[in-house]
Amino acid sequence: MIKKIAFVALASALSAFAATWTGQISDSACGMSHAKMMAGDNKLKTDRDCTLACIKAGSKYVFVSDGKVYNISNQKLAALKVHAGETIQLTGTMKGDTVTVSKIAAK
Repeated sequence: MIKKIAFVALASALSAFAATWTGQISDSACGMSHAKMMAGDNKLKTDRDCTLACIKAGSKYVFVSDGKVYNISNQKLAALKVHAGETIQLTGTMKGDTVTVSKIAAK
């Protein structure tokens, strides 16, 4: 029982530390691929154009890394708009499928 409690305490403590991942800032409507939105007569030419258009239409910013889409808890972070559609290095804390971003750097 003591080992189990110690493990849970250690896991909780480690989850509070920031980690860094490489991925892309996208939007919740498109997730991993902007192909559908950029097809046809649409004037969206880049991942950035698509991400910003979807955000303006009410979608949320998401982080895509290693084939998974993660929610972002702090949607008002200015760096999200700056790096929308870009591949970046994101530093933050992860809880389940949600990341709280502390830093975004261009890759």
